[in-house]
Amino acid sequence: MRSSNPHIIVIGAGFTGCATAHDLALRGFRVTVLERGDIANGTSGRTHGLLHSGARYCVTDQDAAIECIEENILLRKIAAQCIEYNGGLFVALDEEDEAYGTRFEQGAQKCGIPIERLTGNQARKKEPNLTPKTRLAYSVPDGVFDPLRLAMAFAATAKKNGAEFLTYHEVTGFDFDGKGNIREVSAINRHTNEKIKFTADMVINATGAWAGLVARLAGVTVDVIPTPGVMVCYDQRLVQRVINRLCEPDDGDILIPQRRMVVIGTTSFEVEDVDYIPVTPAQVELMHQKAAELVPAVAATHQRGAYMSARPLIGSTTLGRSLSRTFKCYHHQETDGIGGLVTITGGKATTCRVMAEKTVDLVCNLMGVSRSCETREVVLDSYRDYYTHS
Repeated sequence: MRSSNPHIIVIGAGFTGCATAHDLALRGFRVTVLERGDIANGTSGRTHGLLHSGARYCVTDQDAAIECIEENILLRKIAAQCIEYNGGLFVALDEEDEAYGTRFEQGAQKCGIPIERLTGNQARKKEPNLTPKTRLAYSVPDGVFDPLRLAMAFAATAKKNGAEFLTYHEVTGFDFDGKGNIREVSAINRHTNEKIKFTADMVINATGAWAGLVARLAGVTVDVIPTPGVMVCYDQRLVQRVINRLCEPDDGDILIPQRRMVVIGTTSFEVEDVDYIPVTPAQVELMHQKAAELVPAVAATHQRGAYMSARPLIGSTTLGRSLSRTFKCYHHQETDGIGGLVTITGGKATTCRVMAEKTVDLVCNLMGVSRSCETREVVLDSYRDYYTHS
């Protein structure tokens, strides 16, 4: 250990960055979070807010599915203030969907995801606006969370335990000692244009879809592919549960109730410039069509808006839909010879806590700190306390 109270800089204040700051603070580190915008400024603030049961991935990506159901259960205990416990349905609309049901049942069982098979009539009794074409359905323990409140609940608890959040501070570079170890982080205060340097014992790059860009500032490569998806929201809450199409992951395969709205998502495509992602009319129309297939009443409902979110998928050459939705922690001393830098990326909002746990476990190991993770048991403070904790 370099000091009795090592200083860790976390770059990024989305779900993963806030959860990582929370874990670090509980383990006694001094923590500074640098974020170029506000809390949940990037992908985290644009998610559709699904608390994944893992069922979407139980056939095609079982590691991610298992992570999701385990963290689903934990988040229900530690972040109840942010969650609506409404459940979800996977619905079959044609013979191909029905045939997928056998693989779905097997995958859910293997991943430990509780499901219940329903007839089409039983599903429509639960959700009257479901299409009459519904042949069968499976209930799953999906839920819905408020994205900003979840990020702020992690941040509030981290602040209570001493973490410092510096929003509107954009990282611009790193300074190294003579042995290739990061010792300082350069940033600019976007309010004042002041250039600032922060000393650090360790830096954690938790910038999601931007992780590759931040890593490049240190001269290293991270195989993260920004893979945006377009979502469309409507101004009526037409369903009470999360409605999923019973199929392999596809465009427009999920309809999510959020407060007084429903949101349909999502498309999947790759981009080079994660800071400029257009929302095209063709993708909006595709989402509209897919939503109406699941819930015909969408066709007569006013469209409130369309937006996009860039997923941080791990990979290098594979198309987005087939990339894993699990996460990866990069130890850059081991892979690139750059000391003092760790990158965490990939995953989902539902898995941010375990992503933080694995990252801080690595940091503790590297710094000779012997303290176990406590975030499985600590109930998060109110998101409102982010503004009151000093």
